[in-house]
Amino acid sequence: MPRSSPVLFPKLPRLLKKGDTVLVIGTARHKPMSQISSGIRVLESWGLIVVPGQHVFKQHHQFSATDLERAADLQWAINHPKAKAVFLIGGGYGTLRIINLINARVLLKFPKWFIGFSDITVLHAWLFNKGIASIHGPMVFQYNSQPENTQHLKTLIFGKRPSVKIRSHNLNVYGSTKGFLYGGNLSILYALTGSAEQIPCALPIVLFIEDIDEYLYHIDRMMLQLLRSKQFKSICGVIVGDFTDIKDNAVPYGSSAYTIIQNAFSALNIPLCFGFPSGHGKINKSLLLGAHVALNVNAKYSELLYLN
Repeated sequence: MPRSSPVLFPKLPRLLKKGDTVLVIGTARHKPMSQISSGIRVLESWGLIVVPGQHVFKQHHQFSATDLERAADLQWAINHPKAKAVFLIGGGYGTLRIINLINARVLLKFPKWFIGFSDITVLHAWLFNKGIASIHGPMVFQYNSQPENTQHLKTLIFGKRPSVKIRSHNLNVYGSTKGFLYGGNLSILYALTGSAEQIPCALPIVLFIEDIDEYLYHIDRMMLQLLRSKQFKSICGVIVGDFTDIKDNAVPYGSSAYTIIQNAFSALNIPLCFGFPSGHGKINKSLLLGAHVALNVNAKYSELLYLN
């Protein structure tokens, strides 16, 4: 049985300012040097001093360097005495392969921001379990090609806590709640079942989920596993982001991704917000995971507010 998560109210690292040192590393899939370099130039345009990891420009099959090299860069980033933030180059797959090699001791004393999404959900969950907030947001390879998303990330990490207000969705369940924002990629949350990083039960959780390139029946299976393993017992509200490039079989499954998710939460009587602009879609609003938030869902709109 997985051990219960300790009651750790996540710490928010210090906000960034011009002149801060930040790091760029890869824990998952390889990204071309041109995309990493263009993203670094964006960070430098913010007035940041950017230091790439030793292995960030390497490639090992589909990964950005070997498992041991990626783990070494992540540990280096955690232990770095000056860095205030760590920007991940990309997602895909690979972070789960190295997370057990990492020691958080230094980070607990001197927390810093980690920024990414998709496969980086592994790292977000690991950090939340250690009591450290992080940012679910676009990654280095996207900064130059997605200026709107990049600007929202900059706003969040340099000091503002912008609320996000969107139009009501027909599948929403109305209500208001407060809790700690946790989540990310649904496939990764499913993969964390049985580990210390699975959905925590010691704090009220506002869960955010998104996914890409999954079959509808896979989504149903993942939701059922999370439900049957009692990972929903601390959830007080749900934010459903983009489910992008979802696939079906030749014989249709018969439900959409959103309907599958709505059905899985139907017995919990908690607010559900669908259509949140975050994930693998064109608009990817950054989210401060670990923050204390309020979620309001009504007939006219849904709104996410930061309380700290």
